Amino acid sequence: MDRMFRVLGFWCLAIGLLFMAGQMYILSGLFFLQTAFFYVLGYMRYTERTYMLIFGGYMTVSFIAIVYWSYFQVG
Repeated sequence: MDRMFRVLGFWCLAIGLLFMAGQMYILSGLFFLQTAFFYVLGYMRYTERTYMLIFGGYMTVSFIAIVYWSYFQVG
């Protein structure tokens, strides 16, 4: 499970570099922060249950943030 967090970090790094190439610096910074977060967690050697709980919390916060943004900021 720790390897999957490193894979998530790799993909966040790739997306962050693409945002930087498109001159979207705020979004690239956000993805670079997520990259650091995932890489640090990937080397912590937690149990699989702990990784699943962390990922569930991450997804919950992400979904709430995207719904808030799309409903209150864009609309």
